[in-house]
Formats: sequence, C-alpha cells, structure tokens
Amino acid sequence: MVDTNDWSLKVSGLVEQPLHWDWESFSKLPNMEVTKDIHCVTKWSKLDTKWTGVSLDVIMKLVNPKNSATHILAFSSDGYSTNLPRIDISEGKAWIATAYDGAEIPPEHGGPVRLLIPHLYFWKSAKWLDEIKFVDHDEPGFWETRGYHMYGDPWKEQRYTHD
Repeated sequence: MVDTNDWSLKVSGLVEQPLHWDWESFSKLPNMEVTKDIHCVTKWSKLDTKWTGVSLDVIMKLVNPKNSATHILAFSSDGYSTNLPRIDISEGKAWIATAYDGAEIPPEHGGPVRLLIPHLYFWKSAKWLDEIKFVDHDEPGFWETRGYHMYGDPWKEQRYTHD
C-alpha cells in the first residue's frame, strides 16, 4: 500500500522541464471526470466506469516533451512498468486517476494513483504510478517482456506477442 504522505510522481526523460509532485502539489492540478469502458486481457469488460484524474495532456503541457520522445515508460512503486506510444497518451486519451466511482481508488486497485488508458487493455493502466519517463523508442515493460503484446488493443485482441 502506498500512503499519500509518501507518494510522489516524477516525470523525466526527454522533456524540457522535468517535474516532481508530492500528493499536495499534485492535488492542485486540474482534475476532470471521465466515463470510460475498460477491458481486461482475461476477456472481461466493464462499461461506463467513472474516474477522476489529471489528463496526461495537462502533464505534457507542463513538462514539454521533446520532439524525439515517441513513447513513455510508466513505472509503479512495486517495480511494475509498461510502455505506451506518446500518441496514446495525448488528445484526451489518458489520465492519472485519483478516484474511481466518486471515491479514492482502493489500494488493491492501484490507489492512491493509477494510470488510466481505457482504449487499451487494462495492464497498460499501471497501478501505484510513481514515474513517467519519456523515451525515443519502444521498450517492453513488465508484461511485455513476459509475452504480452507491445500495444494491447482490445478491439484487435492483441493479448500476446504474436496476436
């Protein structure tokens, strides 16, 4: 479990302005509510889930990624990581979620903060998020090194490496 008193988020890598937030400073960023369907690689979906969080568009405006940054690596406090193309975290497609269904995200579901990438399989929505690193290449994360698909589009059923 990650306590909000100990939590922080670092955004680094190929950015003009690396930044670091603690819970108090992150809580001051503009939040928005979104309703999205989520999809698990184990073949279930949950429709119309309600989230509150900070858009990755807001974060990108603050850190100003360099043109060479094509991907991000998202890291969790438990050592987990996942990869995402930069295009998939922009234009209202991704959030750093701080609430689910009007309440704090429970620790077992990634609270206090998790990534929310609803258009991809849910393993891309890293729990216990504590770092986002902008990079100039695609690099596999935790599940991708263990045979999961590098992208994870549920509509194309991209579960495993050769799907």
